[in-house]
Amino acid sequence: MKVNRRDLLKAGAVSGAGALLGAEGLRLMNRAMAQGEGAYPLVEPENIIYGLCLQCHTECTLKIKLQDGVVSKIDGNPFSPGNMQPQLDYATSPQQAAKVDGSICPKGQAGVQTQYDPYRIRKVLKRAGPRGSGKWKAISFDQAIDEIVNGGKLFADIGDDRVYPGFKDVFKLKDARLAKEMAADVAAIRAGRMTVQEFKQKHSAHLDLLIDPDHPDLGPKNNQFVFMAGRIEHGRKEYAKRFTFGGLGSINWYAHTTICEQAHHIAYKYATAQWVEKLGKYSWKKGKDHMKPDFEGAEFVIFWGTGFAEANFGPPPMTPQVTQAATDGKLKYAVIDPRLSKSAAHGWWIPVKPGGDLALALGMIRWIIENRRYDAAFLRNANKAAANAGGEKSWSNATWLVNPETGRFIRASELGLGGEGEFVVLASGRPVAVDPYDSEQPVTGDLEVDTEVGGLPAKSAFQVLKEEVFKHDLDFYAREAGLEKKTIVDLAREFTSHGKRAAIDFYRGPIKFTYGYYAAQAIIHLNLLIGNIDHKGGLVTGGGKYNAMGGVFDLKKMHTGALTPFGVKSNREASGPYETSTLFKRDGYPAKRPWFPFTDDVYQEIIPSAASGYPYPIKILWLHKGTPVLATPAGHLQIDMLKDPDKVPLYIADDIVIGETSMYADYVFPDLTYLERWAFEGFSPAIKVKNWKLRQPAAAPVPEIVEVDGEAMPISMESMMLAIAKKLRAPGYGKDGFATSWDFNRPEDYYLKMVANVAMQDPPVPAAPDAEVELLRKARRHLPKAVFDEGKWRKAVGGGVWRQVVTVLNRGGRFEAWDKAYAPDGEFVAHTWSKLMNLYAEPIGTGVHSVTAKRLSGVPRFERMTGFDGTVIEFPSEYDLKLFTYKEIYGGQSRTSSNYAAQQAIQPENFVHISAKDAERLGLRDGDVVQVRSPDFEGTFEVAPGRSERVEGKVRVSQGIRPGSVAISWHYGHWAYGSSDVEIDGTTVAGDPTRGRGLVPNPAMAVDPYLKDVCLTDPIAGDSAYGGTYVKLVKVAGAVAEGAKQNARAAAMEEAARAVFRNS
Repeated sequence: MKVNRRDLLKAGAVSGAGALLGAEGLRLMNRAMAQGEGAYPLVEPENIIYGLCLQCHTECTLKIKLQDGVVSKIDGNPFSPGNMQPQLDYATSPQQAAKVDGSICPKGQAGVQTQYDPYRIRKVLKRAGPRGSGKWKAISFDQAIDEIVNGGKLFADIGDDRVYPGFKDVFKLKDARLAKEMAADVAAIRAGRMTVQEFKQKHSAHLDLLIDPDHPDLGPKNNQFVFMAGRIEHGRKEYAKRFTFGGLGSINWYAHTTICEQAHHIAYKYATAQWVEKLGKYSWKKGKDHMKPDFEGAEFVIFWGTGFAEANFGPPPMTPQVTQAATDGKLKYAVIDPRLSKSAAHGWWIPVKPGGDLALALGMIRWIIENRRYDAAFLRNANKAAANAGGEKSWSNATWLVNPETGRFIRASELGLGGEGEFVVLASGRPVAVDPYDSEQPVTGDLEVDTEVGGLPAKSAFQVLKEEVFKHDLDFYAREAGLEKKTIVDLAREFTSHGKRAAIDFYRGPIKFTYGYYAAQAIIHLNLLIGNIDHKGGLVTGGGKYNAMGGVFDLKKMHTGALTPFGVKSNREASGPYETSTLFKRDGYPAKRPWFPFTDDVYQEIIPSAASGYPYPIKILWLHKGTPVLATPAGHLQIDMLKDPDKVPLYIADDIVIGETSMYADYVFPDLTYLERWAFEGFSPAIKVKNWKLRQPAAAPVPEIVEVDGEAMPISMESMMLAIAKKLRAPGYGKDGFATSWDFNRPEDYYLKMVANVAMQDPPVPAAPDAEVELLRKARRHLPKAVFDEGKWRKAVGGGVWRQVVTVLNRGGRFEAWDKAYAPDGEFVAHTWSKLMNLYAEPIGTGVHSVTAKRLSGVPRFERMTGFDGTVIEFPSEYDLKLFTYKEIYGGQSRTSSNYAAQQAIQPENFVHISAKDAERLGLRDGDVVQVRSPDFEGTFEVAPGRSERVEGKVRVSQGIRPGSVAISWHYGHWAYGSSDVEIDGTTVAGDPTRGRGLVPNPAMAVDPYLKDVCLTDPIAGDSAYGGTYVKLVKVAGAVAEGAKQNARAAAMEEAARAVFRNS
């Protein structure tokens, strides 16, 4: 039997007037997967398109296999070093590569079910009742765009006479010249070079364009549009920023990083920040956000709060390197984790107390300094010339002198030794100016300095670190880490016993606390202390990725009439110091809500800030592929905010399903899955060769095809932005949108230029021969012309580079050969950092907490969990289990509950994991149902009138959980995402309760006592605190009967699904 795209779309008619794909989609998908007539067609090159996964953020490279136009199987891309090591030579023809598969994890293979999820949205849904009521009606794309652009009494048909804003109400500052001039003048106000009154006089004719003329630094009314992205990737990020910044002139574009790993990123960015000069002024420019051990070359690796076999970045790229090195006897590793993970089970398990990571890291630093186990030669190198002379690639600021009274490095100009761009070290007791990038004159400094120079108190950065960690003894750090002192000593000794061939890998585990930045900084410092940067077996930056934004097409500049966004962001991230704002002049300390000058993408603070109206109210919220209500700690507090149009006047969302947060939207637009669209990424530093991963349309789109200004395309984020921009006549869209003769009418007009840039980088990839061009056509024969039109694709890049673009498309990206990982000398990796590393972070060390007014620290320091007002968080004694979370390999973010053959088949629900010791103490055993409660959460929360959700789950007793803690995995516990009924056009679409099994622990996580409407948050990195909450487990009376009832319904659904398989 053959199943084609038309059959799939016909199937949508059985559900909500075709607004959803429908349950029949599952039947058709299973038929497609089960087809086996005749020769095996999935090995034929014309049935293969290379793409990119998004079941987790590793984003593995895929080999997508199609039969009769339907995705039938997914494997790894053999051209890619992330999914085959070593990978196929890039010169291998796609015809030959068709017979070779790379590796992929279970959730990657299950992507077929994400693609053909029966609960996918096909048409635009407009609410037909109050927000959160679950009542919708399907409307046309054109009607939806018209309504959200023009606003008005959008819901008068359901008795709501409120006038809702539209995009026309925020698209006010449209003059590119005026926007640029106003932005410069606002910068002058922040710098103290212009007064507000002078600004108002100069711009008196345009004050109506501003949110508040008395506070012009808040920016224009354009900023009252907020774009909030959940899972968004490169390519799409740049596309959406182009729309938000240069197109609509709003400063408020956000990703979700603070619910992922922002403290990790920010600590690395400041550890690798560079001292740069621009127009005669010096400043710190943040560096790389990620480094990793060279797993192949290392002798000892510490996996800190992470591993290689379940999550991280991720099993397919990392596991082959680690397991091969370990089984060859070259690599030993330790895993620091309160849970005996699959990685820990085969290594040295160190069951740290949840949140004890900072203490453990500081204890290791103390022992290393005390016992002089650090690489003094590396640390003494103060500039590039010294590093070169010492046989190193990188160097540090460990010897630079800090004024401890200000937290600022002493400048050579202060002592009459040099210019403002130079620093000072003590060399054999004598002050010497140092230019960090001088490659001619080596400067080495003294490490331990506590003195006066030129009348200024002076300490070396190393001395500042030493004094900070020596404030507590090793016994203190051991108690706080929940470990024996001997364990800390043994770990530090082992780590410093391998020269440069040891390194630490970490991610979420140690950092999701209010002191997460300092924990991340301390772990990075452990690497710096042994001088392992750039070395084989040390800490490396990876191969890096090819530049998609520049080259043939300078996409950063190709935006005709681009607006200059300016102003304070709605959540006050990346908006400069609070002290330079006009709000500080009005309010002083404490700030009404915290400011985050050192970070960005503070996801959990966006909606509460909008609801509070600080620093200004918003008018439009666009949520893209995100679910903060489900995904953020204490995210359930945002439900009432989103339901209130006074706080969030117009709320639109786009996603592949109706999720736990989009269920409260006014409009939900369908979006494309990762198998239907474009995006691009690079691998994490675990891959040491240069690379660039490509996502491209492989599956025919499930969302309906619509027209935008005469161009047919599927509904998606991209088509929405094109339609809105064209209706508003926003700059940079339509004819000559990029530049003269370069129009912007279709998504691929943008994305294929990125492919061309990568293809043509020196040296350009070979031009595809005729056979490969023909293969490109044949492999896409199932795609509608609205997706693949060869003429339009070629026109997007020009005929001169088209064949090179085809070469990259036919291989799913561009990848350097595996044997290019190391330098010829074998001592260093080939792609080195070769720059400054910072033991002391001056921007942080001179920073001030916007609520407490206290200065921050440029080196890691011990802290406890605190609220924004500095209050140390204490928990009543009845809450005696510390909560932490983790991920399974078959689960990723919130999407995998739809994967019936993966997450649901492997483990239909998650559990409340506790130690055997705690189970005995609490009188619990395997299978008991418990409710998770905390001082801020009584176990249930309301999601809609008359409908509440309970945070309850079954106990799983284990010797592999540290006593005194409770572990609950992420990616379960949905109350939307197809798990509950919705009404579309008067027809009830039944939910599948199997998708809602298990529990999500986030509602139990602690609330900030100062703000009272958001979770505890790291004041430096802005990270949301998933850790640090103490909970209690309350056995649920009557849970057996209720559980039996739920299990019976779930069993019935499962039997129905099995019947689909049998009948297929």
